[in-house]
Amino acid sequence: MKTEDFTTYQRESRKTWSLIHTDHPIVYPTLGLANEAGEVAGKIKKIFRDKEGKISAEDREALKQELGDVLWYLTQICTELDLTLEEVAEANITKLFSRLERGKIQGSGDVR
Repeated sequence: MKTEDFTTYQRESRKTWSLIHTDHPIVYPTLGLANEAGEVAGKIKKIFRDKEGKISAEDREALKQELGDVLWYLTQICTELDLTLEEVAEANITKLFSRLERGKIQGSGDVR
């Protein structure tokens, strides 16, 4: 691809952009959740890339710390939405068991 193709893309794509104000209390924890989930994924990736998938005690501890951060951000989002962790967990397990009973545990899509 030629460099000027990226210049054109950058100029043209900007026509579809608009500033979205994010001065809402749910934005920070949502971005934090995505960031921390990415850190968990990165650690898992490196375990499989560098250690043949063998999780050491140090890896487990590092993952525990990152998962704690994921939990913290998830909890803040629930609080902003006036949801309890218990009702989110209950709704999730109900959904999963419904899928299991209907033979739809695998596949894709939220509504299956």
